[in-house]
Amino acid sequence: MNGDCLNFKNPIRDAISRIRFAPLYNNLLISSWDSSLRLFNVDKSELRLEVPTEAALLDCCFESDSVALSAGSDGSICRYDMHLGTSVTIGNHDDLATCAEYSDETCLIVTAGWDKKIMFWDSRATRSLGCLNNLDVEVESLSLSGFNLMVAIRSSVCIYDLRNYHKSVQAKESFMDIQLKCVRPIHNFEGFVVGSTDGRVALEYLGQSKSKNEGYAFRCHPKGKNGRHHFVAVNDIAFSPSNGGVFVTGDNEGYATTWDARSKRRLVELPRYPNSVASMSYNHNGQLLAVASSYTYQEANEREEPPQIFIHETDDIHTRSGSTSSSKGNY
Repeated sequence: MNGDCLNFKNPIRDAISRIRFAPLYNNLLISSWDSSLRLFNVDKSELRLEVPTEAALLDCCFESDSVALSAGSDGSICRYDMHLGTSVTIGNHDDLATCAEYSDETCLIVTAGWDKKIMFWDSRATRSLGCLNNLDVEVESLSLSGFNLMVAIRSSVCIYDLRNYHKSVQAKESFMDIQLKCVRPIHNFEGFVVGSTDGRVALEYLGQSKSKNEGYAFRCHPKGKNGRHHFVAVNDIAFSPSNGGVFVTGDNEGYATTWDARSKRRLVELPRYPNSVASMSYNHNGQLLAVASSYTYQEANEREEPPQIFIHETDDIHTRSGSTSSSKGNY
């Protein structure tokens, strides 16, 4: 069972780029290539807000339960008051803006784009505080955990302290010999996990955690009958906030799989979705998992089924026994 599918009176007309649950409530923020930002109340199964924009939206995040941010294909970084339904542009990148994150600890908005810059904005004054422009390459993905900013660049992950973001405090060079697709923090920032364009996932533990749990890597898909690996991009990874040892991966062939980081076991592979898994998000207490099934413009042969969002109750997908849950999978 693929969970409950959200029903929109006005369907999402183009690819979904990102979904995010609100910090405290079961409101789901949705950015898409059809130039609209949507807020969906999952408990009431209703669309609370739809804000049209002038550009395709490539990322979104919450600043608070009532304030959201987006990154647009025209380089714009916009801030939305979800109660009033109003928006304001706080600044621009020189090319497509592709990533947006918000830090509760510093009140900083952090964005990245194809202009090879990471920019920092003061959310209270809606002005730029500076940027990192020495990257020499586009940022594929970035994530925040506390004061730690993780940035995926080619096959490396750089970590910055937001209190002194002009200098990288740690770098994991040549993490994989392939392009990284996403980077996400491990629960309580014990480290980070990355997914690659060729179907590999790797966990890296930092600081005191490193001595207790050595990092490791694995492929999400086994070898085929011909002995060759099946190369499928891992588009997103999410750790459960209620069970720090459980995480889920979503790939470009439409599969979402839950894993146990501690026992290094595959738990459940959910039935294949109609399209690629573009984005995933747990709600605040980890009881719900939202999965966006959408084409991603990565491959010419992607199935162009209408974008859909499925909601799962995680008690089932984290603990359900079956042929996959008893296997060590592909670790």
